[in-house]
Amino acid sequence: MPWYRELELARHGARYVEPELNVALVLKSGEALCWWTDFEKTAESFAAFSARDAAALRRWRNDFVPIVERILGPESRRAPVPPQERASVLQSTAEGRLLLKTSELSPLEFVEREFEHPVVRAGLLFFNGLREVDLRLRGFGHHIPALLASPAKAQLCLGGSERLAEALAAAVRESGGEIRTSCEPKRIVLERGRIVGVETAEGELLRSRFVVSSLNPQQTFLDLLTGSDVPPEVQAKVKKFEYNLLAPLFALNLVLTQRPEYKAEDKHPELARAFMVILGLEHFEQFHDIVRHHEEGRIPPTVMWGATPTLFDPSQAPAGAHTAFMWEKLPYRLRGDARNWDAERDRHGAQMLKVWTEYAPNLADAASGWFARSPLDTERSLPNMREGDLLVGSFANGQIGYDRPFRGAGQYRTPVEGLYLCGSCCHPGGNVTGLPGYSSAQVIKADLGL
Repeated sequence: MPWYRELELARHGARYVEPELNVALVLKSGEALCWWTDFEKTAESFAAFSARDAAALRRWRNDFVPIVERILGPESRRAPVPPQERASVLQSTAEGRLLLKTSELSPLEFVEREFEHPVVRAGLLFFNGLREVDLRLRGFGHHIPALLASPAKAQLCLGGSERLAEALAAAVRESGGEIRTSCEPKRIVLERGRIVGVETAEGELLRSRFVVSSLNPQQTFLDLLTGSDVPPEVQAKVKKFEYNLLAPLFALNLVLTQRPEYKAEDKHPELARAFMVILGLEHFEQFHDIVRHHEEGRIPPTVMWGATPTLFDPSQAPAGAHTAFMWEKLPYRLRGDARNWDAERDRHGAQMLKVWTEYAPNLADAASGWFARSPLDTERSLPNMREGDLLVGSFANGQIGYDRPFRGAGQYRTPVEGLYLCGSCCHPGGNVTGLPGYSSAQVIKADLGL
C-alpha cells in the first residue's frame, strides 16, 4: 500500500510477513485445497481436484494480471470517476472490455460458468468472494480473477495488528500531529454554513479549517450534525444507506498449550505451517444455505476460517504456547433481535470449538482458555460498524465507486463545506487497506493547494 511506504511504517515498527502456504481449505476426508504465495504450487493443488479447473485458474490469472496492474490497482488508489466516464475509458482497451464483460456477472455466476469441481468452486467463492461481497450481486464477477491475479496474499503484522495502529500514531506525532483517545465527539460545528471544528462531549471546541470523518454516514450526517446543517435531500440519501447482510463476524479466540494438529496432516504434512485455514466447507452449494440462514436470522452449520498467528510470530504468546482464532459469518439479528447474542454467544463459541476439535483433536486438551465475540459485540466496541458490518456499508443498491456512500459524496467531499469523508463507507470500501483515507488525503491536499 502506498501509505505504508510513504509514512515509513516499517521504521515505526509495523512489519509484515506473508506465510508461504497462505490459505488451506481442509476437508473432512483429509484432503486440502491450498493457496500458496507461489502460484504454480496453487495450480498443482487445484489440479489434484480437476485438471480443467487448474487450466482455467491459470488462464484467468494471466488475463487479469495486466487488468489489476493497469486498471484495478490504480483505481483503488485514487478518487473514483463517474461510472459513464469510467465505462467509456475501459471500452477503449482490450483489458478494459474484458473487465467490463466479466463484471456483468455475479461471483456465483462466474464460478459456476468457469469451474467444474464442487470443492474448487467452494474454495474460490469463500476465499475470493464471500469475504467481500454478496456472491449473488451482479457487477462483481471480476472479484475472483482479480484476487487470483493480485500479487498480495494474506499477511500477518508481527507483534499483533495493534503494531500497525501504533506505527500510524508514531508517524502522526513525528510530523507534529496530536491524537486524542477516549474523546467522544458531540457535534460537528458550523458557523455561517461552513465547518469550524468539532465540539467534544466535555464541551471543548477543537477548531479546524476542515473536518474529516471516518465514521459511517448516519453518525456523520445525522448524529453529529443538526438537521438544519444538512440539506434534506442529503439526509434522505444518508437514511437509505444500507449495511451488509453477510458481513458480520463471530469470533472464537483460543489460548493454547500447543498448536492445532490437524488430522489432515497425515496426507498433507504442509498443513502444519498453513496460515489461514478454512473448515466446514465441503461443496459450493453450502453458500445458498448460509445466505438463507442469514436472511432468516438463524445460525447455519458452521463454516469458519482463521489462523494460529504464533506459528509465524512467537512473540504473541509465552514460550512454547500459542494463540489461535476462528471467524464465522453469522447474522447480526439473531432470531430477529441482535440482543439474543448475549445469551447465545458462549454457547455458540463452545460449538465452534467442538467443530474445530473434530479437525484437530489435540485441541480438546490444548485449549486452556477461550472467549468469543458476537456481531453485537463488534457494534458495541466499534459503533461505526453498524449492524456488525466490518465493511461499513453494503456494495448493493449502487453503493460503490463514485456513488459510495451516496451520489454527491463519492469523491470524499461532502455537500457541507469543509467536511470530508475518509472511512470504509467510501471508495474502495472496507478491509484493512487504508485506501479510503489515502485517497481522501489526496483530495484534501488538492483543495488546500498543498
